[in-house]
Amino acid sequence: MPIINKLEGTFDTVAASYEKFRPGYVDALYRAIFDYIPITAQSRVVEVGIGGGQATLPILQTGCTLTAVEYGENFSARCREKFREYPKFSVITGKFEDVIVDTQSYDLVFSASAFHWIPEEIGYPKVFSMLRSGGAFARFANHPFQDKGRPELCCEIERLYGIYYYPFWGKKQTPLVEYSEADAAARAEIAAKYGFDDIRYMLFYRTRTFTAAEYVMLLGTYSDHIAMTETIRREFFSEIEQAIQRHGGMITIYDTLDLQLARKL
Repeated sequence: MPIINKLEGTFDTVAASYEKFRPGYVDALYRAIFDYIPITAQSRVVEVGIGGGQATLPILQTGCTLTAVEYGENFSARCREKFREYPKFSVITGKFEDVIVDTQSYDLVFSASAFHWIPEEIGYPKVFSMLRSGGAFARFANHPFQDKGRPELCCEIERLYGIYYYPFWGKKQTPLVEYSEADAAARAEIAAKYGFDDIRYMLFYRTRTFTAAEYVMLLGTYSDHIAMTETIRREFFSEIEQAIQRHGGMITIYDTLDLQLARKL
């Protein structure tokens, strides 16, 4: 995924909304991680880009020592408070690319919906250098797709994107495509370029339903939406909210969650 320059810090401006409306991850995904690399109270773990801590708790509950690296100061402060009952949890505030970390010291490095912000030629070698022999890298993310049960609503929302979003960013509007197994496989194979082995990927699925007001609050946690000019963003969001109200007041999002696993032998 291409990096959108200068947007990686926008999440920190809406830390409270991000924590409330961005989803966590399904239990089956964590079971897959723990089957691949058992994590115990003796394990050392790093999370890259903790955000609001949506992905953190199941890892912390193993009793491991977990260090998060987070670019946003607001997110860092919120997570220190959120996980204050875990004495083996800590946060380093800074860009992962710049932070100095121990080498050959960690059993697991994981990143949830954050690793795409890091250039792969920097991120993967750094993760590889941090891991002990036998250690693992788990990269996972959520890929939301439009409401398959309300095609008229989806068409109306896409029309609004054509009026507001794409012209603002100077992009050509293209049809939405649901995240696929081929996408997950291609992402998994990136790790092979940087010395990783035993590469695997898995997909998980769920749906989430929002009221019109909740949905526009969710949109307000997306970096490329946050960065739009306020007057344009307000009108854009208002139009979307009104469209959802005209179609029953609810919208369902179809999520595909992908997990890539790779090992340092």
